[in-house]
Amino acid sequence: MMWQFLTQFAPARRISARVLLPLLGTTALLTTVATLPLRQMVQAQEVAMGSAVMMWTQASFPVENFQTYTSPFGYRRDPQSGAQRFHYGLDLAAPNGSYIRNWWAGEVLWVEDQGACGTAVAIQSGEWTHIYCHMHGRVEGSGQSRTLVDRQGGIQLRPGQAVPAGARIGRVGMTGRTTGPHLHWGMKYQGNWVDPALVLQAMYVSQQAAR
Repeated sequence: MMWQFLTQFAPARRISARVLLPLLGTTALLTTVATLPLRQMVQAQEVAMGSAVMMWTQASFPVENFQTYTSPFGYRRDPQSGAQRFHYGLDLAAPNGSYIRNWWAGEVLWVEDQGACGTAVAIQSGEWTHIYCHMHGRVEGSGQSRTLVDRQGGIQLRPGQAVPAGARIGRVGMTGRTTGPHLHWGMKYQGNWVDPALVLQAMYVSQQAAR
């Protein structure tokens, strides 16, 4: 049953077995941690997955030329400090300059190029917020005119801009706090962090049901 689950995605917009297989077992840690904030995350994930299964027929895998997952959602040993810290996203390694695709149709919420996330964009899709970090380019302008610009990649994004699912919204880079080229992909549902690995699994259910 699980192998059938993993083998149904085609390349590009859908997810291949090579992409999904390493995710198995990465989310179990959340259900074993007893602190209140993490229990709230688990509850948010259950609500989010249950409400979205039938909606993600057009959702897109977020990075081209995917190589491997380098860090799951949850507690991990920080690659720079060595301390145990919670990692609020899923890291997807890809060659420097690989295009990043918008997971689900929505509107650009903000663009930034400062801090640990580096050059980044957040997109709002209904009750979901998806965040993409460590991209090429920089933010130009100020106030309502702030624009994420990656001229070499042909990318320009500004708050309020509508972005369809699967659209190229940036390129994998090494801006911000990172030890190698990858996309840090963060997800929130109703303001609560959700494990992106669960999102990918729910995408499978949605896309299979639509066939």
